[in-house]
Amino acid sequence: MKRAEQLVIVPTPGYGHYKSALEFAKRLIRADDRFSVTILHLRSSFDPYPDLLKKSLLVSDTRLRFIDLPPVDPPPFHLRQQSMEHYLVLFYESFIPHVKDAITHLISNPDSSPPLAGLVLDFFCLPMIDVATDLGLPSYLFLTSGAGFLGLMLYLRTRHAQIGTEFEDSDPDVELPGFANPVPVRILPEAVSNKHGGYAAFVKLAQGFRDVKGIIVNTFAELEPYAIQSFADDGQIPPVYTVGPVLDLGGKAHPGSDQVDHGKIIEWLDAQPESSVVFLCFGSWGSFGEAQLREMALGLERSGQRFLWALRLWGPDGKLDGPPDRSTLAEILPEGFLDRMGERGRICGWAPQMEVLAHTSIGGFVSHCGWNSILESLWNGVPMATWPIYAEQQLNALELVKELGLAVELRLDYRQQKGDLVTAGEIEGAVRGVMETDSMVRKKVKEMGEISKRALMDGGSSSNSLGRLIDDIIINHPH
Repeated sequence: MKRAEQLVIVPTPGYGHYKSALEFAKRLIRADDRFSVTILHLRSSFDPYPDLLKKSLLVSDTRLRFIDLPPVDPPPFHLRQQSMEHYLVLFYESFIPHVKDAITHLISNPDSSPPLAGLVLDFFCLPMIDVATDLGLPSYLFLTSGAGFLGLMLYLRTRHAQIGTEFEDSDPDVELPGFANPVPVRILPEAVSNKHGGYAAFVKLAQGFRDVKGIIVNTFAELEPYAIQSFADDGQIPPVYTVGPVLDLGGKAHPGSDQVDHGKIIEWLDAQPESSVVFLCFGSWGSFGEAQLREMALGLERSGQRFLWALRLWGPDGKLDGPPDRSTLAEILPEGFLDRMGERGRICGWAPQMEVLAHTSIGGFVSHCGWNSILESLWNGVPMATWPIYAEQQLNALELVKELGLAVELRLDYRQQKGDLVTAGEIEGAVRGVMETDSMVRKKVKEMGEISKRALMDGGSSSNSLGRLIDDIIINHPH
């Protein structure tokens, strides 16, 4: 008789991270009926959407359950202003006692739950490896980014041992594992140059990459073959399991979205010709100042393309609101823009991104290059124009354009905090480029979309990799 196995997954409560962890958990229990998953739910006041996402999930399978951990006080706000990465690491570290208590309770009550086979940690939760070690459990990393970012983190640990200081913009290009070409320092996440805790936080996280039993990556071997092979050839790193694309194929709208607006968006898209609309959307935290919004409007107008634009502004309560009402938009955007565009374009707040990208009227995607968005765009065969904003998005954009040839370059090294302004001319050119019907980029993206689907089928690369992960979890299970 096959023995039941239980994994505990600790996702960070950022919408993209949490959503990917949930989808991975569901895929795992569908793949092997021995497995159950317990998700430790960390509450966060600065991103409430995982709470809504959890509540919206109808868990019909008893093998997936949640444990709400007690809330903790966040670090001082000034640390967040100095370095978001440092702030997040401190915040999640403060959950460690609660995580240890929850897992200890599971271990001490074997009659109420299957034996624990391991702990699966999100990137920002890697300091919790110590909990697994103390309790004699193997730990695994679930990386919601791609193999390119994995290469950076593996390099960072080695570089820190040799140099021990932050990156400087004047440093020479770096040779990252997984990249065929040298990478300019200005493309790397801002955290690695941050002298106020950001670099130290990334170094701390990087230490954990070689201490886990395995690294689970939301990618597929055919998308990043050079990187995956380079990791396989390195005998010093744990096994890498490519299980992607891990996506919510149901395409549910973001839990913060307005269902009435959702219906109007789809109704408008239904009225547009095939592949005629460019979609602009910049993720959970993407927002721009008024000067940049005006340039975007001018670029869209001059491009002559139909558009769906997800536009949100920071409200006085420190939260992203959107879309502004028509009178506010009329004050921000170029005079007469809304009247001139008429039905040629639509401005919305939250958009059901997966559903929009799957719509036949969408022909291109101006994206912040968050990894989930990249995978969704590829899955639907929609070419991207790159406009990275924060985190590892600049590195993702570089990989897409220079390494893989799967996107049109708008910007690779955009830095909002440094006051960068993307001009209307740049936006017009990129929109025209991404909407070209017979471009090589479009052809390659369509092909990669089909490959991504085959990767998940029985016998596909990601299906096989998930099978190896399951086998290894069972082998590593402490008896």
